[in-house]
Amino acid sequence: MKTTFSGLLLLALVAVPLAAEGVRGYYRYPALHGDTIVFAAEGDLWTVSTAGGLAQRLTTHPGEESHPTFSPDGAWLAFSATYEGPMEVYTVAMPGGGLPIRRTWEPESSAATTWTPGGELVYTTMRYSTLPDLQMIALDLEGGVRRLPLSQASEGSWDGSGEQLFFVRPAFHRNVTRRYRGGTARQIWSFDGVSEAEVLTADYAGESHTPMWWNERVYFISDRDGTMNLWSMDEAGGDLRQHTRHSGWDVRDASLSEARIVYQVGADLWLYDVESESDRLIDIALVTDIDQWREKWVTKPMDFLTSAHLDPEGKSVVLTARGRVFVAPVGQGRLVRASRRKGVRYRDTVFLPDGENLLTLSDESGELEFTRIPANGVGEHEALTDDGTILRYAGVPAPVGPWIAYTDHNRDAWVLNLDTREQKIVSTNRQGVGDLAWAPDGRWLAFAQDATNSFTQIHVYGVEDGSLTTITSDRVNSWSPAWAPGGDWLYFLSDRDLRSVVGSPWGTRQPEPYFDKPDKIYEIALRSGLRSRFQPADELAEEPEDEASEESEASEDDSDGDTKPSPVEIETEGIARRLRELPVPPGDYRGLAANETGLFWVGRDSGRDAKSHLMALEIGNDDPQPETLFSEVRFYELSADGKKLLIHKDDELYVVDAGTSPPADAEENRVDLGSWTFAIDPREDWRQIFVDAWRLERDYFYDPGMHGIDWEAVRDKYLPLVDRVTTRSELSELIG
Repeated sequence: MKTTFSGLLLLALVAVPLAAEGVRGYYRYPALHGDTIVFAAEGDLWTVSTAGGLAQRLTTHPGEESHPTFSPDGAWLAFSATYEGPMEVYTVAMPGGGLPIRRTWEPESSAATTWTPGGELVYTTMRYSTLPDLQMIALDLEGGVRRLPLSQASEGSWDGSGEQLFFVRPAFHRNVTRRYRGGTARQIWSFDGVSEAEVLTADYAGESHTPMWWNERVYFISDRDGTMNLWSMDEAGGDLRQHTRHSGWDVRDASLSEARIVYQVGADLWLYDVESESDRLIDIALVTDIDQWREKWVTKPMDFLTSAHLDPEGKSVVLTARGRVFVAPVGQGRLVRASRRKGVRYRDTVFLPDGENLLTLSDESGELEFTRIPANGVGEHEALTDDGTILRYAGVPAPVGPWIAYTDHNRDAWVLNLDTREQKIVSTNRQGVGDLAWAPDGRWLAFAQDATNSFTQIHVYGVEDGSLTTITSDRVNSWSPAWAPGGDWLYFLSDRDLRSVVGSPWGTRQPEPYFDKPDKIYEIALRSGLRSRFQPADELAEEPEDEASEESEASEDDSDGDTKPSPVEIETEGIARRLRELPVPPGDYRGLAANETGLFWVGRDSGRDAKSHLMALEIGNDDPQPETLFSEVRFYELSADGKKLLIHKDDELYVVDAGTSPPADAEENRVDLGSWTFAIDPREDWRQIFVDAWRLERDYFYDPGMHGIDWEAVRDKYLPLVDRVTTRSELSELIG
């Protein structure tokens, strides 16, 4: 067998437009009849000869077309398209094309598959199966539908007599893992219409699919040599032969006509000649203006919002959407795009304490690194880290001082000194960590960490001495720590009210206990001798306030006029005994925060389609009752100075005073994002998405060694094909 794959690989990867010769696209779903090839690119169908050259567009509808297949006489081309919502089957007359004729009206997706020798169009759908399995349906173009008596059948091809059907069972499992082995691996079967169907490829546990009959042999795709290649066998499954030997680049799809097979490798189409046992790349270019590469505008950015955070004083909001960073004023002012680097994704952007700079994660270097960027969009970006090897999550700046805290994909918690670039690990295991919260003086970090028995505990880390104090027991879950403004108290949530709504676990269906309202709010005094502000008045309440409170009220101003918080002191001895339950009914709670006058949290209703509401409780001993500030919220945040609340409700953002009573008119406090829109370059986005997917696959794969694969080489191998991508579905295939 002859092969020219390695010699032509560089040609296959060329992605630059050829002025007089068209543009190289990303070619998929080839169909062959005689010397005519139809394939999909740019979401449309194109036609070209087996000699290659300039392809001509066959369809132009904005809906995406796929799965073309020729009728036996070549007079019709069937294909699938999303013209009217669901994927249905259409036909056009060939060779010239024309107005597509809709052939199916199914509630389930229908994929054009093949034709019977008698001219019936066969498509695959779940419409007629009693289980969620694909089934092959034969459609007479003159009318009439019949189901082929096969379960889980797809990808069919008949022999020359029209009596023997070769098909695949089960259908494609959508698992794109290479060298897949398992119970859903596709196998090729044979069915004569009378006897039970028989599997022909049971000798191999991997993938065998896309059967194509020719001259008493069945050609198909399999990865028996480690890469998907063309193979063949006789009609009984014997006499196995390999026909192509592509290495590392899978054969994706194929179509046979008159002893020739057109197939996809990478973004290109190849032609295999059965008689000469040779293959060659088909040099194809598109006559196109590539509308998909044109600049696009995002007109509803809130659909893509991934984070929103207040500045320290609640005067503006930093928004991250589609990897871009914007700063919007709460009142009147100018909406600013703070990130302007092309092809870079930014995520989890927050304000630094000075209110003039932002802390963000940027993948400009190829890894996620913390970066400082000006909030007004003017000035240089400063990389704060350069040692990223794994996914990092949002940085949490200390209210004063140089420290930020963050977690990573290894389930570690870290603190980073922005002045010295020194990093310290905070967590003690990799069971799970989160809910980072800084003390008012920036010297202590509270966080939640899963114990080895899976219960979540709250710990406090001292950045100056590296001390670690465990605050809560490992016999219940405790999370969401929130510091009182003076640093005397630490509030948190804990699921200690375990009352099941199930009356008995011994019914006919033996229900599990269901704790719909297990959470309560607690406080811990960080030093002995402190009196809770929730404690009822008694004869001891008239005593002078504690020394720490007096110091807090009398804190001196520095030369710049900024108030310096008093140092927070923690007395570890007996700290667990200084816990107090607050007067709040149990519920399903998350996201606790505190200011000088109240506590704030999100409470979730019980049952299906439960809603979440922003709750507040006034701090005091005069029988305080929880209030609902906003109903049906998605997210909220308390500003660093404790004076403002940011609320995300529906598709709107609101900034209101951080009081414990519902605002009089929330609409007056809506952040005006009516003018927020921005442009995207699809090619830049697709390249970034590809690299991001490569990085996520690395970080989420269970083996850090990637089974010995050179993962950077894999990225570099496939990345050039991104330049040939013209639709999001093509990019998804390339990523797969």
